[in-house]
Amino acid sequence: MKFDLTDTTASKINKTLVQGRRAIGTPAVGMVLTLVIVTDEENAYDALKAANEASHEHPSRTLVVIKRVSRSPRDRAKARLDAEVRVGADAGTGETVVLRLYGEVINHAQSVVLPLLLPDAPVVVWWAVNAPLDPAKDPLGALAQRRVTDTYAAEHPIQELSARADTYTPGDTDLSWTRITPWRSMLAAALDQVQCEVTSVEVEGEEFNPSVELLAMWLAGRLAVPVKRALSAGPGLTGVRMETDFGPISLGRSDGSLATLSIDGQPNRAVALKRRETAELIAEELRRLDPDDTYATALKFGVDRLGEPEEQTRVPVAEAEASATADDAKAQPAAAAAKKAPAKKAASK
Repeated sequence: MKFDLTDTTASKINKTLVQGRRAIGTPAVGMVLTLVIVTDEENAYDALKAANEASHEHPSRTLVVIKRVSRSPRDRAKARLDAEVRVGADAGTGETVVLRLYGEVINHAQSVVLPLLLPDAPVVVWWAVNAPLDPAKDPLGALAQRRVTDTYAAEHPIQELSARADTYTPGDTDLSWTRITPWRSMLAAALDQVQCEVTSVEVEGEEFNPSVELLAMWLAGRLAVPVKRALSAGPGLTGVRMETDFGPISLGRSDGSLATLSIDGQPNRAVALKRRETAELIAEELRRLDPDDTYATALKFGVDRLGEPEEQTRVPVAEAEASATADDAKAQPAAAAAKKAPAKKAASK
């Protein structure tokens, strides 16, 4: 069921939501969070589709904020709010409100969003495109417990990644980090199978791909060894090779779907490591809302330090394995908890 409201207010939108719930026979609100999507008209459809699919795991009220900048000086001076309210089958398993802001109201989007937040429920803000350099200080970001960006969508991804490190605030995360969760889990599992000491690492992938840089920074920080970057045609991440005193360990994926795990002295194994859709990434992010300390540590390592030997004492591999495995294992109990309480997070590519 859809309702179109022109030149409306937040109060009228709330009344329409109640009216829509009653019309479809579900007056109770059973949603666990509010997801605010900040996007433009061009990317709104894909972002909303991903959010609707994620709502099957995390029933939520989704607020889509689209700032419409007019070319006419007269239109820019006129403040207006249009809204499209969706409930029932048209809104996944929650509620959706598409907000189109015009004129001066563009600069006060938080005033429009605030009255529409679910009471006593967590707030997640996701910038599908054009994320601010400091999400925590953004007026909309200040309303949220979790702030999700995507450096892969930026015009200059690596510079954007460096900016994220400079402005990081607990609660920040990025879909480029979420994309490498399967890679981190697989590499930690590979190191669990042998007793060895890693001496160097090479990470291969597309140029200017932030997920490749984040995986390299995570490995460099965890293992305290030199990590080099190698370029490939992609798609995305294509391989990781670790030199150890036991022999080389490599994980390669050339087609974006199936990877091969090679451990010296063991037969090669094919493992599923497909590139995931945005809906899966958002659903993973919503499983935990506590700060992601592992992401913060990898981010602070810095892109510019890749390939440089660590001055600190090398971390024993067994300790690094245990730490990495523990980080990824946190997502398991969190997924169950998210269905009963305000959502919780995890991480991929």
